[in-house]
Amino acid sequence: MDEYKIKQIEEGLTKIEFPEFDKVSSDAPVFYNPHMELNRDLSILAIQVFQKQEDREIDICDLFGGSGIRGIRYKNEINGVGNVAINDISELANEYEQHNIKLNGLDNIDVFQHDASMFLRMKRGEFDVIDIDPFGTPSPFLDSVGYCARRNSLLCVTATDTSALCGTYKEPCIRKYNAKPYKSEYCHENGIRILAGFVALTLAKYSKCIEIQMSHSTEHYMRLYIKIKKGSKKSDESLKNIGYISHCKNCLHRQTTTGLASAIEETCPICGEKLIHAGPLWLGDIQNAEFIEKMIDENNYKKINSEKEALKLLNSCLLEAKAPATFFDVHAICKSLKISAPKLDRIFDEMKNKGFIAIKTHYNPLGIKTDANIEDIKKILIDLSK
Repeated sequence: MDEYKIKQIEEGLTKIEFPEFDKVSSDAPVFYNPHMELNRDLSILAIQVFQKQEDREIDICDLFGGSGIRGIRYKNEINGVGNVAINDISELANEYEQHNIKLNGLDNIDVFQHDASMFLRMKRGEFDVIDIDPFGTPSPFLDSVGYCARRNSLLCVTATDTSALCGTYKEPCIRKYNAKPYKSEYCHENGIRILAGFVALTLAKYSKCIEIQMSHSTEHYMRLYIKIKKGSKKSDESLKNIGYISHCKNCLHRQTTTGLASAIEETCPICGEKLIHAGPLWLGDIQNAEFIEKMIDENNYKKINSEKEALKLLNSCLLEAKAPATFFDVHAICKSLKISAPKLDRIFDEMKNKGFIAIKTHYNPLGIKTDANIEDIKKILIDLSK
């Protein structure tokens, strides 16, 4: 540790020290990403809600410890936490994790140096919360989550390989997530649904099923909070949420098809052009209103630096709960119609006046989640532009 210039930072109620580095990358001596502070803040809120729902002491696994910031904050800032296990394969990271635990005067935190998947398999059934925040894809570790996870536990999972999940690079998504992506205006939502579908299909092998409590796409990453339940019948029922989203590049129509091996329409029912399919992916709920409301309540009195940003995101996700899958980009539709885009507020008001759902989305400031079809939306936009 003496060979590095040390930097100290504070997040929430926690101080940590780590070697200074030029840029955030896996080449840093000990990994710490300041841009993930909102991720960690939201995780504290979500895990606290989960702990209160369970009404007991919970044990937490931070699978990729790095500087130790995540696991240490969990122990330091969440009530009702028993033991925290921080794992990292790097010996130097382990040294800083131990140092930062002492810096915060904490106990009941154990540091381990193992391959991530092997660590989970060694600790089967020991954790109420498993947090996977890797540099890149979480895909290789989810089988071990299926093996390790307790009944009624919480999985917090991050993916930073958004270029694959969003369809910029199709082959890596097929390889990592066994799903075909599509780079549409709602590709970030598609990415979350692909990740959720992969988690569901992977855990189903272990007779475990998922209930998504909250999800969001922020900057360079996607994050899901997933309640894991057990039982073959429940898993079979859960997999009915797997399906496909089909998109028409010509008229911007989209539709969903449930079922892993269901027949999928090949042509657009509106314009007759060929449909493009994304999936298999999760078509069930990706926001739980009750859980998010409780996260908002926690945000009101937890000490987190990103309080305003967290509250804005949580309120947006709350509105999206129970909304239809995908959303429409107003500017993309207006461009296809060769008209100027009306003001968003007028569009929302008119859609609601006509009896449609119209909800803003955190994925895109110009996005509208609605049960209206593309023909309905185009008619409204044309009428408003006159």
